[in-house]
Amino acid sequence: MPIRRIDQFVGSTCFVLLLLTKGAAIAGAPPPNSDQSGAVSSPSAVATPAPRPNPEILNAVPEGPAAAATPAPDSDQPIAAPSTAVVATPASPPNQDTSVPTAQPDIAAAAGIDAQIIEQLHNLANGKFDRIIGSTKERTSIDAFYTGRNYAPLWLTDGKANARAQAAISYLSQVSADGLDPSDYPIPDFAALTDPAALADAEITLTTSVIAYARHAQIGRVHWSRVSGDIFFDQNAPDGAEVLTAVLEAKDVGEVLAGYEPHAAAYLALKAKLAEIRAGRNTNAQIANGPALNIGMHDERVPLLRARLDVAGDGGAIYDKPLSDAVKKFQATHKLRSTGTLDAATVEALNRRAPDRQTDIIIANMERWRWMPHDLGSTYVIVNLPDYTLRVIWQGKQVWMTKIVVGKPATPTPIMSAQMKSITINPTWNVPDSIAAKEYLPLLQQDPTILQRMGLQVSYNPDGTIHLSQPPGEQNALGQIRFNFPNKFLVYQHDSNQKQYFANERRAESHGCMRVQDPVKYAEVLLSIVRPGEGYTQDRIRRMYGAYEADIGFPTFVPVHLTYQTALVNEQGKLEFREDIYGRDQALIAILNGAERKVADVPVQHKDNATRRQLLALPDNPWSGWAGRGYAGGNFFTRLFGAPSVPMAPVQRRSVVQHRAYYQ
Repeated sequence: MPIRRIDQFVGSTCFVLLLLTKGAAIAGAPPPNSDQSGAVSSPSAVATPAPRPNPEILNAVPEGPAAAATPAPDSDQPIAAPSTAVVATPASPPNQDTSVPTAQPDIAAAAGIDAQIIEQLHNLANGKFDRIIGSTKERTSIDAFYTGRNYAPLWLTDGKANARAQAAISYLSQVSADGLDPSDYPIPDFAALTDPAALADAEITLTTSVIAYARHAQIGRVHWSRVSGDIFFDQNAPDGAEVLTAVLEAKDVGEVLAGYEPHAAAYLALKAKLAEIRAGRNTNAQIANGPALNIGMHDERVPLLRARLDVAGDGGAIYDKPLSDAVKKFQATHKLRSTGTLDAATVEALNRRAPDRQTDIIIANMERWRWMPHDLGSTYVIVNLPDYTLRVIWQGKQVWMTKIVVGKPATPTPIMSAQMKSITINPTWNVPDSIAAKEYLPLLQQDPTILQRMGLQVSYNPDGTIHLSQPPGEQNALGQIRFNFPNKFLVYQHDSNQKQYFANERRAESHGCMRVQDPVKYAEVLLSIVRPGEGYTQDRIRRMYGAYEADIGFPTFVPVHLTYQTALVNEQGKLEFREDIYGRDQALIAILNGAERKVADVPVQHKDNATRRQLLALPDNPWSGWAGRGYAGGNFFTRLFGAPSVPMAPVQRRSVVQHRAYYQ
C-alpha cells in the first residue's frame, strides 16, 4: 500500500477512536451537583427506580466503577443505562489484573431486603401492625417517626439487627435492676428471621418495647390511680416519636434509656440495696431458736439480735426495752403481731436469707419514686408519711428536720407534689360550707348559743347559705401558723394545740392535714430561703401572733413532696423499713403480682367526693373535746372529736380580717 494511503488510514482510525473515547466519557459523566465525580458506571450495573433506601445501607456500599448508578432521593424517573461502547485502553503491564470489578451480590441483596422491609413499614398508617402496637394514639406517634425517615428501619441494617438494636436489647434485658420485669418488653430474635414481613414485625416489636419501657420508667409501671384515690401526680408520658428520635440521635443508647428512670439519691440507694439482696450479699448470721424473750430476760442471743436490729447497748445479754421496741417495729414491718416479744415467728423472719417480702417492698417504693417528679428541685420540702418526718432541702442538702403528725388510716394524708406559695400567721379556720349546712345547722336550731360557745362565728355567703369560721388565736384549730400549698385534697401543714402526740412513735392521728412539731422554726427556715435578708427570725414571727391574719407570700414557690417511703436507706447506708400504715404497699404489690398487671399502666377514674376532701382538711379536736352540752354521741362533732367534759365559756370577739383557706 502506498505510504500516503497508509497515513490517511491511520489518521482516520485515530479520529474515530477519539470520537468513541469522548462519547464514552460524556455518557459516564455525573450530572451537575453529583457527589460521584470521576465515577464511571460499569456496563454490568444498570440503575432502576426504587423506594428511598435506608441511609445506613447506602453508607455501606463502596463507591467506584462497580457501583450501580442510583436516582436522586426525590427523583421518580428511572436513569438511562450507560453506553456499552467498547473503549480502547492502553496495554497493561505484565501480571496486572485487568478484570473489571462488578457489583457485590451481598450488598445488592442487603439493599434489596431493606427495600422490602421499607415497603412493609409503609403499612403502618393503615393499621397492619396494630396487633403489636395496641393503640391508635401510639400508632400515630410511631408512624410520624417512620414517615419522617421515609420508613427506613431504625433497628435493621442489611436485614440484620444493627448496633443500635443490640444496645437497646441489652438494656431491656437488664431492667430488673430497676424493679421492672423484662418480660413486659418483648425482644425479637432478629437473627432467626429472613422474611421481610417478619423482619418488619420484629422492627415494630422492638420499637413498641422501647417506648413502653420509657413510659414505665418515667411515670410508672402501675398508674397511681389504681392504688388509691388519695394519690395524685400531674404526669406527662414521653411521646413515642420523641423517644425514638432520642435513640436515633444517641451515641449511647443505654445512657438515653437510663435517663428515663429517676435519679434521686434515695431511689439509687434502693436500687443498690435491691441488687445486694438479689445477690445474697445481705446474708447474716442465723439467730438460734430458743425460748421467747421478754424485757429483763437474759439470753446469749441478745448481742447478735442487737447487731441485726442496729440497737445500741453495753454488750450485755439482757433483753431490755430499747431492744424490745426495735423488735416490735420489725414485727410491724413484717406483718407479725407487734408485741415486742422475740418469739419463734420473729426469729424465722429475721433468719430469712433474702425474703421475697423485702424485695417486693423495695420494688413498690421504687415504683412510687417513678410517680413523682424526677426533678425534685434543688430546694424543696419532703415529707415521709410512714416515717412521720418532714425535711427541708436547700441547694441539694438537708438543712432542717422535724416530727409531724399525719392522717389516721381512715383519713390518710394524700401522696402528691404541690407548690408552697405562702405562710399564714394567725389563720382563721373556715368550716367547709357543705359540712356547716349538714351538721351545724341542726345544732343551731336546737340551741341558738351553741356555736358561740364553741367559739365559732356565723356569717352568710352571697347565695344565702351559712358560713362558719373560727377566728385566730391560741385555741384555733389550726394553731397560729398555717403553711399553704394549694392542692385538690385541700390539705396543708399547720401548728397544733395538741402537742402531746409528738411524743408518740406512731403519729397517725389527724384527719389528713399534717401537724408540725416546731412550726415557728419551720417558718423561719422557709422564709430565710425565699425571703433572705428580711429578718424573719423566730422572735419576729412570734411577735406577729395576734387576732389578725397575716399572709407572707413566697416570691419563689417551694415544691412540697408528700411521699410514702416504707423502705429507705439511712445516712449510715443501712436499709430500713417502715410500717405500711395506709396499706399502700399491700395494694401496689398485689397489682404488680396479680392479673391486673396486664392493664396496670392504664389510669382509672375515681368519683370525686367533695365531702371526703373537706373531711381531710378538717383540723383535729378544735375545741379540745367540746361538742356542746347535751349533744354528745349523735352529731358530727362528737363522732369526730368526742364529748366534752367542761363547757367552754363564751369568748369576747375582736375584729378580724378573714381569709378563706379553700384551695381547689
